[in-house]
Amino acid sequence: MMNYRITLLPGDGIGPEIMAVAVDVLKVVGNQFNLNFEFQEAPIGGVAIDATGKPLPTETLEMCRNSNGVLLAAIGGYKWDNLPRHQRPETGLLGLRAGLGLFANLRPAKILPQLIDASTLKREIVEEVDIMVVRELTGGVYFGRPKGVFETETGEKRGVNTMAYSESEIDRIARVGFETAQKRGGKLCSVDKANVLEVSQFWRDRITLLAQEYPDVELSHLYVDNAAMQLVRWPKQFDTIVTGNLFGDILSDAAAMLTGSIGMLPSASLGASGPGVFEPVHGSAPDIAGQDKANPLAQVLSVAMMLRYALEQPLVADKIEKGVLEVLEQGYRTGDIMSEGMKLVGCQKMGEVLLEVLSL
Repeated sequence: MMNYRITLLPGDGIGPEIMAVAVDVLKVVGNQFNLNFEFQEAPIGGVAIDATGKPLPTETLEMCRNSNGVLLAAIGGYKWDNLPRHQRPETGLLGLRAGLGLFANLRPAKILPQLIDASTLKREIVEEVDIMVVRELTGGVYFGRPKGVFETETGEKRGVNTMAYSESEIDRIARVGFETAQKRGGKLCSVDKANVLEVSQFWRDRITLLAQEYPDVELSHLYVDNAAMQLVRWPKQFDTIVTGNLFGDILSDAAAMLTGSIGMLPSASLGASGPGVFEPVHGSAPDIAGQDKANPLAQVLSVAMMLRYALEQPLVADKIEKGVLEVLEQGYRTGDIMSEGMKLVGCQKMGEVLLEVLSL
């Protein structure tokens, strides 16, 4: 029997509801594949602020470091929106990424046949779309220095953020991009703003140089504004996209909406070593928290990504992903993906149906 220690970070809003479904799924597949999961839970985000005054307690980070994988649900909410920047829930998420060295964020945007009509784009545009966005996660304008609001010599205040990347930061995310493309369709599009930003020209130069080591990958480049336009004009041209922190934040959400609902999409944040963090890309949805309306499937698919990328259990990941497709095939829908003729269910019922499918 294989033993794994999993740190659970339910967080805020709908987080505890969707995390409960994810844990049940792991227990079922664990029994089927002779895997033992030891769960440990820790606070992050708003609940951590309420309990400790910090969005990322030291104990939470240490617990994550001493695990095989980290499952995160969602953080944030209106309650904490007006706190100082260093006390905001989002600061805890940035601290978790930095503390675990999670420099690569993998964001899939794949059209599921059962949900193709949920997309706001025409069927012929989004049919068979399967994109992986590889986003650099610990550099760029979110982490560059100097940063802050400063008073100038004239007494006027000035806000400053610095977009900066070193050779090593670009090279390591580029390698993740190339290697991901090798496992997929063999096409990598690097997105930058090299026509106006020196840091982007440097980004493009480094990735072009590294491409010589990956002759089996077809490399292309797009400016970020054109890439955004192409995502909604002809998304099927993309296989794997690699880009910096800011551009990746924006483009991955745009790609997510091609699928019809951000509530269906998982993500993986990986480092050079140690545990990764696996989480749905949607937010904490405080408006529906505690009402049994949340869609747990993105959290469940994040479990599958953890099994595939962190625990090296691809067969178990395959079973979960097929189970999700079967539930959708049977017509079960939460409110965010509901369409005419389907069966509207809540978070708990969706989990129960999925467990029944996985138990077969």
